Order: sequence, then C-alpha cells, then structure tokens
Amino acid sequence: MDHEKVNILLVDDQPAKLLAYEVILKDLGENLVIASSGREALEVLLKTEIAVILVDVCMPELDGFELAAMIREHPRFQKTAMIFISAIQVSDIDRLRGYEMGAVDYVPVPVVPEVLRAKIKVFAELYRKTRELERLNHELEDRVRARTAELESSTAKLRESEQRRSMAIAAGKMGSWDWDWISGDWMWDEGQYRIFGVGPESFEVNPANVQALLHPDDVDQLRKAIAEFNKGTRAYETEFRIVRPDGEVRWCVGTAAATVDESGRVVRVSGVTVDITERKRAEERQNLLAREVDHRAKNALALAQSIVRLTRADGVKAYVNAVEGRINALARVHTILSLSSWQGAELSKLIDEELAPYSLGDQIRLAGPEVQLRPATAQTLALALHELFTNSAKYGALSTRSGRLAIHWQVADELLTLCWEESGGPLVMTPKSRGFGTRSLLASIESQLGGQAQFDWRAEGLLCRLEVPLTRKTATTAPGKFDTAGPAELQRASG
Repeated sequence: MDHEKVNILLVDDQPAKLLAYEVILKDLGENLVIASSGREALEVLLKTEIAVILVDVCMPELDGFELAAMIREHPRFQKTAMIFISAIQVSDIDRLRGYEMGAVDYVPVPVVPEVLRAKIKVFAELYRKTRELERLNHELEDRVRARTAELESSTAKLRESEQRRSMAIAAGKMGSWDWDWISGDWMWDEGQYRIFGVGPESFEVNPANVQALLHPDDVDQLRKAIAEFNKGTRAYETEFRIVRPDGEVRWCVGTAAATVDESGRVVRVSGVTVDITERKRAEERQNLLAREVDHRAKNALALAQSIVRLTRADGVKAYVNAVEGRINALARVHTILSLSSWQGAELSKLIDEELAPYSLGDQIRLAGPEVQLRPATAQTLALALHELFTNSAKYGALSTRSGRLAIHWQVADELLTLCWEESGGPLVMTPKSRGFGTRSLLASIESQLGGQAQFDWRAEGLLCRLEVPLTRKTATTAPGKFDTAGPAELQRASG
C-alpha cells in the first residue's frame, strides 16, 4: 500500500455481523478494530486513534445514539466520522436525531457491500488528509514553541491534561480518574466528582478520602484492586457502592488499567467509573414485580373462592350468572389497575369497581364527596384498597354474610382521609407478624404517596385510616392508639 493504514472501528453486539463487515471491508487494506459493545468501543477510543466508526443503532445497554453522544462530548473525537447501520426502518426524525448525535451517514440493512466500502473509503481518505494537515500544523507549532518558551510550557500542560482525561462523560453517569502510582497524586474529572456527590473545591482526592466514600461492605474491593495491580494485573473491573456525603447510596462499576515502565513496574493507573444505580434499581423493581405478580395471582384465586363460597341463588342458572358477574367485576378492577398509570380516576368509581365482587345486599356502605385522583395516586390507592378488600374477604367482615363494612372519606387542605371500618365479622386479634400484602400497602401509601396508613385492631372489626396527600408531600406519623410503628400484618393471617 502507498499510504499509511488507518483504524476503522466496527461496533456491534452480534459476532456474525462483525464478521460480515470484516469480510466486506478487508479489501480496503485498512486496520479493522472490533468492539462488541458500546463500553468496549469507548475503551478502544481511549487507547487508539480511530478514523471511522461503523456502529449498529440497536445494541443492549448502550445503543448507537447514546454511544455517539458520549463520543461527541469529548473534544478529541468531535470530528471523528461515524456511520450508523440500522436493521429497522429509519424515519426522518430518527435520521435527524442521528445527525444531531454526530452521524455522517446511514447504511440500511441488508448492507450493499460496494456501497459500504465506498462510504468507508471516502471517510478514511478524508481522515488521512486531515491528519496530514494536522502534522503540518504541528510542525508550524513546533517552530513557534521553539521561539516562545512560555507557550511551549503551556502546551505541554495541556497535553498532559489531555492524556489524563478519560473518555467518560461528566454528566452524572460516567466519570474518569487517574492515579499516579509513584507520587500518589490523583486526578478526577467533573463526572467523577458528580458521581461521588462532592466538589473539587471542598474534596481532596486521596486514598483515605476516597475510601471514606465507599460503602463499608465494598472497601475490600479497593484493597483487592491494589493488590492485583501489585501482582502484575494490567486491568481490573468490579462493581461497588458509594455513600455520598448526603447519605445517598449509588451503585457503580469501575474499570481500571495500569501503565508500566520498562521494568514492568506500575507507574500509573487510569480508569472509568459508570453509575449503574438506575440499572440496579430496575433489577430490584423487576424482582419486586415478580413477587407482586405471584402475590396478585394468589389474591385473585382467593377472591374467586370467596365469590363462589358467598354467592347464594335459588337455581343453578342464577348461581352461575351471579358468579360470572362478580368474576367479571374483579376483572374490571384489574383492568383499571393496569391502566391507572396512564389516566386518572374518581375515587368513588375506583371503590365501586373494587367492591363489585363483594356487593352482598347492604353489607357495604359508602359516604364521601367526589374526588379526582391523579394517575399515580389512583394506581397506588387502588392497590391499597385491593389489599384491604382481599384481606377482609379472606379473614374479616366480608368473609361472612353477617359482616359489615363502612367506607367514608373527606378532603381537607389537599389531604384525602379515608376510613375503613369493619364490624360483625370474625373475632379480631392483633397480628403478631407482617405479611407481604401489608408491607405493600404501607409502602404504597407512605413511601410512594407520602401519606399514612393506620390500623386499630378492635375485637369487633378492623378500623383502618388512610391519609393520602393529593399533592406529594412528606408524611408525618401522629402518635395514638393506631398502629403506625411499622407495617403490621393486615390480616387475621395475611396473604
């Protein structure tokens, strides 16, 4: 070849596609660099000069648009050519988004080899010519620096700062750091300070202060990393937690790489920290959702059993019609719960739908004004009411035909107060344990809505009071005869 080869970075999470791109582009005679994820691509960019980036739009964890935004944030890569490959129909809005993120072109799937080679070749040649011009500029700058010692010193400092700077984005999700292994000096970028919840004006970066911000259970991770580098390890990755000065706990994943001298001794360690708190919280929500689905399924079966047991009719046909009607009412309640995150609901309608499967003559009395609930409030309150009705049907007033239930509510100063009063059912005893249903109810009312859920376990029947702010505010707990110290078991034996 009569020209210097340039590096072309191929980014895709599917090995088969990467292999296909290598076959298509090998005739160009350039260096093809492979990355199977967005994070791996960022690591390559930190260590390698790249002329053209060919990136798949649809990738897990970090898609093509997000990767492009991170690359463009770094001044070193603001002019690096990026070509998106999309296997889906790309709209004009998607194209505009891609161009805003820094894409220079799109290639649809299936890829036409000749077209892809032609596009890559153009940008590779442009990169070569740009680098040639930059070399000429550097020569001119060297002549200027030779005449101006002060300017030479300033430029050297800028270069050192650039070498220390990581590819991480100082946007609260990623940060970079550098540790001089010999002198002990540390350097954090803005993103690293932001992740740890501190500022450069008040926080001195040193091992003791950094360790103080680590979660006590994860301090050994730091010691282990140092030991690994001392034993010759060149790269290390781990997940850990930090505790910010305000007490907030954040999950992070850290990747570090060591620089060694001619004798193999570590002289510098550089790394990237990624805030993965949202991912961790999503995993927790997924686990909670799995438990909730299991709990709801059991409750639905219990409700169906109660409907069948309590339904009375003179004939088989009337009995079947009555059971079907109540099962359908239960289904409508579940429909409201699934849709309540998208629209509001009137409190009376919400209660009507919830109590429909239990309407047995004059067993239930309602009283209260019309109250329009916001979507989030409607959803959460519906879940709480569902727990109360379910447990009452299992163990309380609604488990017998002689039982009675009174529900009344009022609104004052943007605070909804709903009282649930049972009587005439089985003898009530104060519970000794806590069930998932009650923990879910208390978490919904107190944590999600900032309200209160209070219980009085009277022998003649449960008395429950829910206080729900119609606009979010911090809940306070008032002392009294009601049990508010914790999520007491909402059951005579709760599901």
